[in-house]
Amino acid sequence: MQDLEIYIRDLEPEAVSGWLKGQLDQLTLDDSDVSHVVKGIAYYRGERLRITLYPGAFGKRFTCLLLEGEVLPWNSDLDCARSAWRSMDTEIRCSPGDWKEGDPVEEEKWWRLDDRGEQKVVWN
Repeated sequence: MQDLEIYIRDLEPEAVSGWLKGQLDQLTLDDSDVSHVVKGIAYYRGERLRITLYPGAFGKRFTCLLLEGEVLPWNSDLDCARSAWRSMDTEIRCSPGDWKEGDPVEEEKWWRLDDRGEQKVVWN
């Protein structure tokens, strides 16, 4: 099982389903209320994906989007974040991909995508 994880700032209702509708097949995701955990499913290249939204991540302004499946539409969290940013036009963050469970997080850098471009930043 693979996963992609991005963080969306100030997520608007139905923004994720609006974006994923053009990327995945048979999308079932009711994100009309994003104030609580939302779960859904979709298919990509015939393989089932699980979709979960976790609100209140990192100081309450971000919602974590987790996509899990055997085959995913993007090769990395950053590719996924780029696609989401183009569709939603709100700040998106993701891990740079080199952090591993157990590594120190004091100066952990994250990708931040917004109208200023793509930058690695310390999340604060």
